[in-house]
Amino acid sequence: MSKIISRYIFKEIAIPFILILFVLTFVLLMGKILQIMDLMVNKGISVFVIAKLIIFLMPSFMMFTIPIALLISILIAMGQLSADNEITALKASGISLLQIYYPVAIASFLTFIFTIIISHFLVPQSNFATKRLIFDIAQQNASVGIKEKVFNADFKGILLYAEKIPVDGNYMEGVILSDDRITDEPNTIIAKKAYLVSDMEAMTVKLRLENGSIHTVSRDLKNYRKIDFKTYDVNLNLAGVITSLNEESKSSTDMTMSELLNKMRKPGLDEAAISELAIEVHKKFSIPLSCIFFAILALPLGIKSHRAAKSRGFSLGLIVVSAYYLLRIGGEALVETGRLSPAVGVWTPNLFFAVLGIYLFYMAYKEISPLHIAKIYLWHKL
Repeated sequence: MSKIISRYIFKEIAIPFILILFVLTFVLLMGKILQIMDLMVNKGISVFVIAKLIIFLMPSFMMFTIPIALLISILIAMGQLSADNEITALKASGISLLQIYYPVAIASFLTFIFTIIISHFLVPQSNFATKRLIFDIAQQNASVGIKEKVFNADFKGILLYAEKIPVDGNYMEGVILSDDRITDEPNTIIAKKAYLVSDMEAMTVKLRLENGSIHTVSRDLKNYRKIDFKTYDVNLNLAGVITSLNEESKSSTDMTMSELLNKMRKPGLDEAAISELAIEVHKKFSIPLSCIFFAILALPLGIKSHRAAKSRGFSLGLIVVSAYYLLRIGGEALVETGRLSPAVGVWTPNLFFAVLGIYLFYMAYKEISPLHIAKIYLWHKL
């Protein structure tokens, strides 16, 4: 009988979990959808490459959406069971709250394992693969976007003109380049030949100019300088060609746990760099463990009977998640300013919600209302 009940409760959690996970991941993806559409429409990127880009972005989204989806699905499932008086029927049949928690614990453990796999292995690899793919797209568009006898302003701070480009497009002839990146001394570069040189390791693209001259005029038009060269490299800022879809991520998110620990041991790192790496190390454990703590908290919160169980569960879940991530952001900010240690800053939200969840679970198990205790306390004080 208990196995049937456990399977039933697990099913009640699993179905909304899958739906909410899909919706939340799609909502986060919508923040990138305009950039993705720009790649398809204006940059001519194929649907296959766009699909690869979306797949690479998914792990970094799911690391956050899985704990949130678990919390909300438990609140909805428990709320629905309470609204249908099924929780009351189970208790009347001798089923304790610990037995009801058993399938919830299984669901939280499975999501914990899945999230820790994502945070330790999939997120670093997918972030690095995303950057490589973005670089490949940018490099492709840098060469395709340059047309002969047309002024090209795709590169930030640079205006490029090529008199002739062969059919194979490997180089340009009769190149004129206006470089305004140095505001005090804008340069005009004239070269007989130029071609693009990419560095996959450093993820940079350079325009290599041959047999030309650099002409510099000061802003007050009083000084003029000319420099002749045989070879001259100009670094191209590809932000104008394609906007990085991963610009919010830190460099530390591209590293596995072993890489983070090895880098932290390197001498010469400043305090800020060590704190950033330490935050990432702790996050690889604290975010997956939030699945366990959210499950403990969601069960006593969800079994409160309410007619609108789904809407109440969703709204209550958003409130809990908002509070959790506000504490997390605040803690990480204090770590970055040196006011807290990385362990305290990252783990405080988990500790707070773990203590709160255990307390509410105990009160629900003993069927004691916190409001009733508060009334008794106030009555004795008066």
